[in-house]
Amino acid sequence: MGDVGLFLSGAALFLNSIMLFGKADGRSVGYFNLFVGVLQVVIPFYLIVISDQQHWTIFNLASIFLFGLTYLFVGVTNVNGLHGSGLGYYSLWVSIIAVLYAVVSFLKFHDTVGSLTWAAWAYLWFLFFLSGALNKRIDVYIGKVAFVQSWVTLTFPALLSLAGVWKTQAVSLTWTYVLLVSFVYFIICTIQLVQSSQKKEERLEVQAAS
Repeated sequence: MGDVGLFLSGAALFLNSIMLFGKADGRSVGYFNLFVGVLQVVIPFYLIVISDQQHWTIFNLASIFLFGLTYLFVGVTNVNGLHGSGLGYYSLWVSIIAVLYAVVSFLKFHDTVGSLTWAAWAYLWFLFFLSGALNKRIDVYIGKVAFVQSWVTLTFPALLSLAGVWKTQAVSLTWTYVLLVSFVYFIICTIQLVQSSQKKEERLEVQAAS
């Protein structure tokens, strides 16, 4: 059941990336976020109830709520046309929690793929903080990051897990490289964003001087 929620999270993040590109209506995407958000709150609650109640089991299942509440927050914000500052500061909190999950995944569970995945999510949530709380105009950049992550951290891993091959050594090794390549892509996009911002500032300075 958790894999199904992960699969639908991929769909929600994909639609959010398209919205950030300006290709989809925010309100309509918001309703889908609400749908997935409700599921991502109900599913972990159910899984926790039927679990073995071990603290590490609950620790792992509780992380799903981070996604569920994010999607609910995005949905409510978009549907009602609210200011994104509340969502932005919530994203900052989740980003910090995601870093902790990345550390635990690596040190406690020796899960390199899991650790890299949590690091990627932490970065994306931090970008939502920059956009929503600090009003940074980087929607297209965030859209690029969200688009890639919707596939490499959610959709494809969920499909591979549903097929029963996610934990195999070959897939784990392959996905480590997939995630590292995606990080390189994010770095390239960041460099392009900085260069574009610098050129824009230079043009404004020239216009002001003239």
